Amino acid sequence: MRVLDLSRYIAGPFCGQLMGDLGADVVKVERIDGGEEGRRVGETVAGDSLFFLSANRNKRGMALDFRDEAGQKLLARLAAKTDILIENFRPGTLERMGLDWETLSTINPGLILVRITGFGQDGPLSQHPCFDGAAQAASGVMTMTGAHDGPPTMSGVFVCDYTTALYATIAALAALRAREATGRGQVVEATLMDSGLALLTTAIPEYLLNGAEPPRLGNRDRYLSPSHCFRSRDGVWIYVVAGNDAHFPRFAAAMGMPELVEDARFANFVARNANVSTLEKIIDDWAVAFDGEAILAKLHAAEVPCERVATIADVVSNPQVIHRRQIVDVPHPVLGHVPFQATALRMSETPPTISRGAPGLGEHSADVLREWLGLDQAEIGGLQADGVI
Repeated sequence: MRVLDLSRYIAGPFCGQLMGDLGADVVKVERIDGGEEGRRVGETVAGDSLFFLSANRNKRGMALDFRDEAGQKLLARLAAKTDILIENFRPGTLERMGLDWETLSTINPGLILVRITGFGQDGPLSQHPCFDGAAQAASGVMTMTGAHDGPPTMSGVFVCDYTTALYATIAALAALRAREATGRGQVVEATLMDSGLALLTTAIPEYLLNGAEPPRLGNRDRYLSPSHCFRSRDGVWIYVVAGNDAHFPRFAAAMGMPELVEDARFANFVARNANVSTLEKIIDDWAVAFDGEAILAKLHAAEVPCERVATIADVVSNPQVIHRRQIVDVPHPVLGHVPFQATALRMSETPPTISRGAPGLGEHSADVLREWLGLDQAEIGGLQADGVI
């Protein structure tokens, strides 16, 4: 399976990386004048951006002058030889390059075009530039996040970007399956805004049916109480999720307070939600009498869902993370390897693999042109001399 990845930053590149993890031949095509912007974002190691490395492993690299007519024609030739093309330009950019869907589907009827944007290819917001934070703001995710009496808060990770990458990948794989039956490709569209909306659970029907705006709840669950972050005597933060009618009696017994189940204020999840502040005060007062490990041992023995709020230092030493080999060495040309989180995909018969790290700018341009288009060294040398690649 061949994938041509023209995307930048997170959502598009991570989509391409997932396909590379699953075994596709992914070619990342970047601007010839410095490559994609993600190469210059965040902390660096041996001259490479960790941000860029995090979403571009298992790809070969090609550098191309997108603005040059010869470069655009070369891109069209590559598109004719690929199965999936991923792009996240602002709407209209691909069309201005002469690569509209009608043209692409004519030269390659089986092509699947994955289009990732902030708000969509058309509509009143389609031309707005968009990053993850803007999508969290516009979709309502941000207004539902943060302390009850605090400001709207961005999630600590790029939830709209990564969710969009997952939706784009799922839809592209479904389009491949459909192509087996029809012989034809199609356009797959994924947007950060739509992905944010998909994360809202019941917020939209609650508003449209009842006129209720969802409040910010901090660390509380929206539906069940207690779902609470409390601190132990030795300063360990622990999050417990014990709001349903099976878990709460176990939690109360583990605290040595089985009588809470009979208390009318806490007898069922409706009552617990109504009296959540009082219940949380009881939990807080109990927790400060014990060390964190003792609390975790008690609650795990009682089969109450709870875990330590981990620092990243805790995460990388977590025995479950180690057992599942979820931190892996990704190849790097200078350091030999760089540690990253492994793919979250697990398959018994065809497991994902990491065969290469992120490519250098234009590292495989000549190889791809030879393999995909059959160009000889003289033709490749001419393109290099003209500044096309």
